[in-house]
Amino acid sequence: MLEYFKNQELELQRIDEIVPNCWINAINPTQDEMKQIAALGIPQDFVSYPLDVDERPRIEEEDDGTILIVVRIPTSNAQDPEIPYGTMPMGIILADKYIVTVCSKPTSILDAFAAGKISKLSTTKRYRFTLRLLMAVTTRFLDALRDINKLTDELEDQLSSTMKNDVLIRLFKCQKSYVYFSQALKQNELVLVKMSRLSGFKRFEEDEDLLQDVITENTQAIDMTSISSDILAGMMDAFASVISNNLNVVMKLLASVTIIMEIPNILTGFMGMNVNFPGVVDKSEAIPFIILGLMIAATAVAIYIFNKKDWF
Repeated sequence: MLEYFKNQELELQRIDEIVPNCWINAINPTQDEMKQIAALGIPQDFVSYPLDVDERPRIEEEDDGTILIVVRIPTSNAQDPEIPYGTMPMGIILADKYIVTVCSKPTSILDAFAAGKISKLSTTKRYRFTLRLLMAVTTRFLDALRDINKLTDELEDQLSSTMKNDVLIRLFKCQKSYVYFSQALKQNELVLVKMSRLSGFKRFEEDEDLLQDVITENTQAIDMTSISSDILAGMMDAFASVISNNLNVVMKLLASVTIIMEIPNILTGFMGMNVNFPGVVDKSEAIPFIILGLMIAATAVAIYIFNKKDWF
């Protein structure tokens, strides 16, 4: 799907056809749509690269000045809804008179730009438009991190009251999101550093300052991801130790109860043998009470010893 936008009277508006100095938003474009973009003098590979879900962030520049910027952006994980967020590549192509964004599926970042929610956008200032877009990507990472942190706090509260495996599994899947974010942000940082060396982003002081702001926000997102991931890993290790300790307590209790319950069996088995014990009259009516008394006394002594040594 191709969408075309151009700023008119300081507002970004949708247009029906490609015109110079417009923004072309390509969402999972077909082969015919890719050829349509290539007809503008843009290499078709620049359009196809961002459609690969495993594409890594990078910058490529053609001899005619056409620039491809690939970054990874946060996205909800449709394949596994229990993983809060994943990442996917997004391409930004800076051609002579056009700016093209390429993504394999719709994203809230591009939707916000297309809906006119970002003020003071100008499609004629292609480099500044790119920087505003990258700032939105970094801000989206920070918002997604806050969402994941809120979810992990809720799961931590649940885990405090229950030790079910599904809660631990959901925490583990949150950890996956942190890993995806960490790798994506570090790779995006390399792209931003390379962008700072391009003359186009140094032409105006405002653009250079905006690029530094994007780098700063991206660094903050990296630090926030690292801290949150470390906290979650430590929390999961702590709960794993608690669960293991609780299991040991239960096993100790079961072993103690089993030993105590074996005492009556041992006495009844021993006294029930066909043997005349010294001092005991055979077939005496007092024998059952004697055995019962011995069982109670032995069991009481065992309970006292186990309780004294804190084996319960």
